[in-house]
Amino acid sequence: MDLKILDKICQQCNLGIIESKPLPLKGGFMHKMYSLFTTKGKYAVKLLSPYVMQRKTAMDNFHNAERLELILEQNNIPVIPALTFNGKKMQKIDGQFYYLYEWYNGKALRSEEIGEIHCRKIGNVLAQIHRLDRKEASPICDEMNIEWDYYIEQLGTKNRELYHLLNENRTLLYESQKNRNSAIKKLPSIEAICHNDMDSKNVLWIEEECRIIDLECLSYSNPFMELYELALCWSGYEKCDIDYNLLKLFIRSYAEAGGQIPVDWETVYDSNHGRLEWLEYNVKRSLGIECSEDEIDVGFSEVKETMNHVLYYHEARNKIIDCLKQI
Repeated sequence: MDLKILDKICQQCNLGIIESKPLPLKGGFMHKMYSLFTTKGKYAVKLLSPYVMQRKTAMDNFHNAERLELILEQNNIPVIPALTFNGKKMQKIDGQFYYLYEWYNGKALRSEEIGEIHCRKIGNVLAQIHRLDRKEASPICDEMNIEWDYYIEQLGTKNRELYHLLNENRTLLYESQKNRNSAIKKLPSIEAICHNDMDSKNVLWIEEECRIIDLECLSYSNPFMELYELALCWSGYEKCDIDYNLLKLFIRSYAEAGGQIPVDWETVYDSNHGRLEWLEYNVKRSLGIECSEDEIDVGFSEVKETMNHVLYYHEARNKIIDCLKQI
């Protein structure tokens, strides 16, 4: 099905004839990406998930992200923007929404490949992004109200392994959610342009130069939270082995580039429970809720990996906060 769509995309966008078989690209958990090498050039195409596009807020979110993407382009932030055809970035054919990009021959780093130079670079670029349009915002009042007991009950009849995993950690899930809801109201009421998913899989490197991809999550968000989340990700949180020197280096690089850093790190720590929303999303996938059948196995593996991160984050609390207070 996807290969037929890619042929039609080439015709619709006048890209020429496909010269080599399109290959799936790694990294995406919601959308599908393929290489697309044609007689007119080299491209990457992102087929947007039909389940994501069915959400009421999806189209507005994508259009807002496109507007912010243009701001990043105009300010020479190293991004790979979606190409424009007939005045639009988002395209549609046979009910399939998609984006096209110029091919960039870089690669995403594995966690074990990340070093000081990468943390310095990303900390610096992040500060540049956050400085573009920083402004006062309304206090964050939205509460996370995930009904873990409902999911545990559903898993009890459909997936005993995940049932035991969530049931054994039920108290932690509810306590983390409660702490998040209390702490997030204490964050400074500011917002800035944020990527919202700029971990290592979404940055491509050629030696020491990089390009940021997956810009469809761009929005105005709290920059303190993004700084903290990315400092964790780029210093080893993804492999549950934080290098605390890299953690400090990332944040210091951000500050040296003009970024403002938080004062109350404990509040920031407790506010950072976005993994719970990602956990819920993948529990739904593992149950076949709001997804296709071929996503069920992905959801299963992501639940296990995300739960490992939730547990590691809880156990590392004191070390993380002590490290940050030294900056």
